[in-house]
Amino acid sequence: MSFNTEWVTLGKHRTRLSATHGFPTETLRTLAEISKIGIEHTMSARARLVEVLLRDEDGVYIVSVATTVPQDKACVAPLELALTTLMGLPLDRITVTVAVLSEAEVELKYGVYERLIAQKLGAVAPIQ
Repeated sequence: MSFNTEWVTLGKHRTRLSATHGFPTETLRTLAEISKIGIEHTMSARARLVEVLLRDEDGVYIVSVATTVPQDKACVAPLELALTTLMGLPLDRITVTVAVLSEAEVELKYGVYERLIAQKLGAVAPIQ
């Protein structure tokens, strides 16, 4: 059992919260909730929040998003700025990464879509 990882459902987003050392904190959960709101209001309907990772060594938060719409990459800088402002952190403490997958790589049905994009980003292992 892994104690450094927690799965949460935030609306249509099935998100993995993880920390490199220790437990996911309330700050990590808050960042995930704020990220979800930012993603839903700035990116396409296909964008999903896949993982929020805290690297405890340097205090950097990494927000991983997957989508099938390439234009969503343009939303990274404004989203990072909004998240750092709301969390009261310096700009170099939050990194948003967007992985663009082709529609051929994922099934667009609800539930299956979330699982496949998490699998493609490496957040979950493939089903055996």
